[in-house]
Amino acid sequence: MADAVKIATRESYGKALVELGAVDDKLIVLDADLASATKTGGFKKAYPDRFFNTGIAESNMMCIAGGLSTMGYTVFASTFAMFAAGRAFEQVRNTIGYPHLNVNIGATHAGISVGEDGASHQCCEDIALMRVIPGMTIINPADATEARQAVFAAAKFEGPVYLRFGRLAVPVIFGDDYKFEIGKGVKLCDGKDVTIIATGLMVNEALIACEQLKNEGISASVINMATIKPIDRDIIINAAAETGAIVTAEEHSVIGGLGGAVSEVVCETDPVPVLRVGVEDTFGRSGPAAELLHLFGLDAKNIVEKAKKAIAMK
Repeated sequence: MADAVKIATRESYGKALVELGAVDDKLIVLDADLASATKTGGFKKAYPDRFFNTGIAESNMMCIAGGLSTMGYTVFASTFAMFAAGRAFEQVRNTIGYPHLNVNIGATHAGISVGEDGASHQCCEDIALMRVIPGMTIINPADATEARQAVFAAAKFEGPVYLRFGRLAVPVIFGDDYKFEIGKGVKLCDGKDVTIIATGLMVNEALIACEQLKNEGISASVINMATIKPIDRDIIINAAAETGAIVTAEEHSVIGGLGGAVSEVVCETDPVPVLRVGVEDTFGRSGPAAELLHLFGLDAKNIVEKAKKAIAMK
């Protein structure tokens, strides 16, 4: 995996919007004065009449997005995750979520991998915030391939969608034959001792951990859970039955994210040990993204350690 081409999912998001704009003349993109960073600038250049910079007014942008959607437009509203889920939460809840509008929120710069921007911008709470909004769909792509397909899928989807993208360039895991489907997890490798369920950039780390565990005689399954809501209950239930131990891995707080969603399903259906890899109950800090990921335990090494503990808890 180390030799794989690396592309930030935000880059793929921007390119996908340009592609989509060519086939959907009702597509409108809004941005809160961050087009260069969110990569919506490409759409602005290609379709200037369908791009609107709302300024540093994220809450207002969400209201505009809601209004446009009621007129039949395909709308993507983009800004950093901290502002999309944090600053504009009330408007996302009441203006988009409550009337169940077809608005796609393109949230970039999520998680610890924002790096030097520091704790104020490292949003590790956004999945938890969006999960509690009734009817909200949450997609956290693992790589550029999945990110592109997620954008096209969201554009056709009925109801609000929160798309989570990263700043850091990450390995491209999937080829052109990969098929993303909203609400479906994908098993990437099969094992019998433990299941690793990962999302976002942690999917690559999960695959590395799988190989490391294999070298130690431990057989692990790896599931890519790009859609965190609605969660794929069937694949989780099957994993619990097949391996009897689960480790979740996410670049998000261990509270309220993928780990919480998986635990809820397991507790309700087939209780087995579930250990979570993610940001503990703490804020981030400024520093190089790669170093921060290791500092906060968002790596294959920590997944391996948690996998062994989960197996021992059976």
